[in-house]
Amino acid sequence: MVKITVAYYLGIDGGGSKTTCAIGDEFTTLASATSGPSNITRVGEAPARESIQNAIREACAAIEVPPQTIKRTCIGAAGAAREGVAAAVRRFTAEITSGEIEVVGDMAIAMEAAFGTGPGVIVIAGTGSIAYGREALGATARAGGWGFAISDEGSAHWIGRQAIAMLLRAADETSAIQTSLLATPLFRELQAVWTVNSLDQLARAANANTDFAALFPAVLAASDGGDDVALGVLEKAAAELAQLAAIVIRSLFSKEKSLAAPEIPMAMAGGVFRHAQEVRERFSQHIRRGYPRVVLHGEIVEPVFGALQLARRSK
Repeated sequence: MVKITVAYYLGIDGGGSKTTCAIGDEFTTLASATSGPSNITRVGEAPARESIQNAIREACAAIEVPPQTIKRTCIGAAGAAREGVAAAVRRFTAEITSGEIEVVGDMAIAMEAAFGTGPGVIVIAGTGSIAYGREALGATARAGGWGFAISDEGSAHWIGRQAIAMLLRAADETSAIQTSLLATPLFRELQAVWTVNSLDQLARAANANTDFAALFPAVLAASDGGDDVALGVLEKAAAELAQLAAIVIRSLFSKEKSLAAPEIPMAMAGGVFRHAQEVRERFSQHIRRGYPRVVLHGEIVEPVFGALQLARRSK
């Protein structure tokens, strides 16, 4: 009897809030697992290593396959263009797996999940943000994604930071009595995350803390409660993300280009789009109004499946 050997592949989406690993054979996704964040720039090497390896172990354990038998792994990671980041992610993975390991940008796996090898624009809004596109002949363009300190417009980090800034600006512009602002849904939700009791304490916490993405659920909850400042932040986030998308559209699909597509596929990825209906709807409105040739996919893309597909493709 001939023994049939099954080849297994891993796809990993290493994000700033979580790490997702999917394992599959040539045709089927067999299991997936989620662990903590693995963006080295945000959390450091030790936590990133733990998250990546935990996700791999859990996904492999789900189908009782040793990690050492994996044929090929593809990892999508923010900052992968920096050799230090790519090398570290590759090293963490190689410590517990065998086979070939490829590290690519997070936008590359999201593009693969949304469009395969075809043209389109992907807008990612998770802990960070970026817009990335490819036209029919293979030319690419990007906008944003330069890091949380100077960019990542419309991301969870940006939303958390902007919410605090707009709340404090409201206090400046209206000369509002602090007690009235402390009673707003936004302050109450922020207070639950950072345990602050005044605007001064909120400002001090903000200036000493870089994890603004942790405030994203609080801003969402406040917007659901009708808080005007929170709603304004989400509306502005949608506009910022639409602006990033517009830069890529103009770069790749302008009417002046002789091979401009009659329709421009676009997709969304990331927790901001997944969880914030206000952002999705406002973003869609901006895109439809400015770029009628865009066909915006309603389903939120899962980049990890793009990573798995890339792992299978390069056999």
